Amino acid sequence: MKLYPESAAVQLEFDKIKELLVNHCQSHFAQEKARELRIHTHKKFVETDLRQTHEFKQLISAGIYFPNDYVLNLAKELKLLSIAGAVLQGEELIQIRKLSESIEKIFRWFNEERKVAYPGLLELVQHTYYEKEIVALIDEVIDDQGAVKDAASDAFKDIRLNLYRKRTELRRVFDRIISKLNKQGYLAEIEESFMNGRRVVAIFAEFKRAVKGVLHGESDSRKTTFIEPEETMPLNNEIADLENQERKEVYRILRQLTARLSAHADLLHIYHAVLGEYDFARAKARFAIQINGEYPVVHDKAFVQLVQAYHPLLYLYNKKAGKETIPVSIQLDESRRILVISGPNAGGKTVTMKTIGLLQMMLQSGLLVPVHPSSEFGIFKQLMIHIGDTQSLEFELSTYSSHLIHMKHFMEHANGKTLFFIDELGSGSDPNLGGAFAEVILLELIRKHSFGVVTTHYLNLKIMAGKTSGIVNGAMAFDEQKLQPQYQLIVGKPGSSYTFSIAERIGLEKRLIDKARALVEDDQYKLDKLLNRTEQDLRDIAKKDKELAQLIRENERLQKEMQQVMDKERHQQQVAVLREQNKISEQRIAYLKDMERKLKQITMEWKKEEDKPKLIKQMAALLFNRPEGKKASKMQKKIESKYREVGGEIKIGDKVKMKRNHQVGEVLEIKSKRAVVKIGLLPMQVELNDLVVVKEAAVPSK
Repeated sequence: MKLYPESAAVQLEFDKIKELLVNHCQSHFAQEKARELRIHTHKKFVETDLRQTHEFKQLISAGIYFPNDYVLNLAKELKLLSIAGAVLQGEELIQIRKLSESIEKIFRWFNEERKVAYPGLLELVQHTYYEKEIVALIDEVIDDQGAVKDAASDAFKDIRLNLYRKRTELRRVFDRIISKLNKQGYLAEIEESFMNGRRVVAIFAEFKRAVKGVLHGESDSRKTTFIEPEETMPLNNEIADLENQERKEVYRILRQLTARLSAHADLLHIYHAVLGEYDFARAKARFAIQINGEYPVVHDKAFVQLVQAYHPLLYLYNKKAGKETIPVSIQLDESRRILVISGPNAGGKTVTMKTIGLLQMMLQSGLLVPVHPSSEFGIFKQLMIHIGDTQSLEFELSTYSSHLIHMKHFMEHANGKTLFFIDELGSGSDPNLGGAFAEVILLELIRKHSFGVVTTHYLNLKIMAGKTSGIVNGAMAFDEQKLQPQYQLIVGKPGSSYTFSIAERIGLEKRLIDKARALVEDDQYKLDKLLNRTEQDLRDIAKKDKELAQLIRENERLQKEMQQVMDKERHQQQVAVLREQNKISEQRIAYLKDMERKLKQITMEWKKEEDKPKLIKQMAALLFNRPEGKKASKMQKKIESKYREVGGEIKIGDKVKMKRNHQVGEVLEIKSKRAVVKIGLLPMQVELNDLVVVKEAAVPSK
């Protein structure tokens, strides 16, 4: 993205965003990438970076482990690996091994399920592969501590074995010499020492001539001398020669290993870059969590639609101070390309403008931004900004002259892929003349199909925005009663500068305020008051709309609860009906079982009983003379005690009884062969032939 002027990134505080991002990076690779954060102008690159950041944010938020634990800064080691004849030491080779192991863990982490769930992170390793020979080559030569293994070569194995033997022999000789000298009283210390790489004994200075050998030095007090005994000199010489051979063989082995690894130098450079990319993605994800960043929708066109957007630095500052940050919502599209923001000073006009510009730069850099996820961003090729006093002493330019030079650049280079920001357009000159030039500038930028935000106090620009296609007014809310800015953008209407209200707020004498009012043209003052009143009325309407919306939500909640209560009551009635029907069924089953038992008894007695007619009468009485009254349910008895059947035609308003379950209700409606009967609180449909008209029974007088 082209920035104008060069200081645009600093003016929009993009440099502070990069420093915050650097603090989350662990590797030098990621830190350097954060400092040189690139602002992309192609949707493909923007989407890739955003997706990778979003996926790593999901991992962190869900507490899912990702295997990039090692912080490896191996630029120097990998550079040596590419130089012919270079030698990497054991510790450096261990780091190379860790680099290869880290890549292997990442490849293993991406199982089939994670490949589908995290395609953005997978893309970082899709163009490389894991080479197991790298670890195998190092493990063949180097142990876990970075030392060369004895089995690295046959010659090295022999040297190490001879060294072990000679050192063991030297130890036995020294033990014998120390024991002898100690008995003679010559030793100052019973332990041997090392000087110049040779084993020596500490002898009292007065006995130094009594011990044959080479004098290697004296103590600071000159009371002790260090002598290499004559008996150990051949062994020391042999050990020194073997140690020299060992160093040469180690150097040869490491050089050979470095040469063999150099064949994989390019691949190791890729590994190092991949781990750096994952560290960078993790840093962006952690920064996104810090600023409450989200992944918005991205379009491959010039477009801005911010929903509940925050300035990230202001958000962090207010969060630390325990203050609330007021979000901004704005849309710039084909029908409204330029937003003209008016309103009082210190009301948030410049912060709103900086918020839009900074978030656009952050998004095109692949950073998640503090907005509602439903926000939509376009892609811009260039960003132009003009904020603050630009008086130039170097070129002897006044504020307004410098302002016009910047505006000249805007008009000459702006196009349909340009996003611009102008603070106090036309200021620094006569209001009438400066306002006229400001109109010309806006018309030219509209003609170039550019997108942008402009702040102003000029009345003619507010009027122009109201009647010019592609330009829309916006105002920063101000509470005139409390005389406090509310830092909230209201799109669609111009705002007042609240000049006299702010004067009252700071305690200026009323006499001076009234005198200033008298100097203002009557129409100008009336218009300003009209803007004040309109803004207050709109705020009241917005407040009432909010209250109405809350009441509607409450009504919907109560309606839902009532429906749940009705559903519950209907269910309980249905359960009661089914329960009563089950009782009747149980009684019938019990009756039939009893009848079956009695019939079996009569059948068994048929053969024995001579009086057959008697048994026939018992059977007839059992089958045809069942006492129905005794089988009536408790509910039926209760209903019969309160109501009596009168029969007749069923009409609306009649009390009726259901023949099946003996429940009583009121007829609300008759539909063909069905009636709607209200039983309890709820109505239900019942067949007409299952109903009988009843009336309340008279209560007997006492």
